[in-house]
Amino acid sequence: MSIRVYIVDDHPLVRQGLTQIISGQEDLEVCGEAEDSSGAMRGIESSNPDVVIVDISLQGNNGLELIKNLKAIHEKLPILVFSMHDESIYAQRALRAGAKAYVMKKESSDKIVDAIRKILKGEIYVSPRVADQVLHQIVNGPTNSSTSPVDRLTDRELEVVQLIGRGLSTREIAESLHLSVKTIESHRAHVKEKLNLRNATELVQFSVQWVDQQDN
Repeated sequence: MSIRVYIVDDHPLVRQGLTQIISGQEDLEVCGEAEDSSGAMRGIESSNPDVVIVDISLQGNNGLELIKNLKAIHEKLPILVFSMHDESIYAQRALRAGAKAYVMKKESSDKIVDAIRKILKGEIYVSPRVADQVLHQIVNGPTNSSTSPVDRLTDRELEVVQLIGRGLSTREIAESLHLSVKTIESHRAHVKEKLNLRNATELVQFSVQWVDQQDN
């Protein structure tokens, strides 16, 4: 019996590429796909996959929120994050949310297959760089010199920074995340406090620069 894989990514070409990689394995098959969190929740419930591949950037709730929601319902479902976002910032967040693997999109296709097989055996799959990062923090504890400023932010606060950096207004962010304007304003205030930003202008400047760094 084939191992059933469900794909969640907002780019059709990425879903197509993953499908080709997975279908090239005799014992793996794609049982469904979705472009956003709400579609994924419905599709995963009906298709009952053995493993799920999730991107961080999704419309509506992002991949981290989707992982948390999935794990609340399907505690033992193995989840692999496949993303363009810097693993040094997002890998540990993904693991804390409940994912078992983090693979960057720049990696070769065989890494995806290796990661799927590893997490199905109950193991964790991350790059040597992330493994070293985690071990360093266990041994030495987090240090200000080795961490990014955004490490102080919660997953939701980081998501708000991303959306600010992409030019969305407070109301647009609230609509995108299905939250109230007041809640988004509270997140903005917490971000400014944690990052020592004096006003809304500095918050926007920081957010735009940070998003540019992630995209390049």
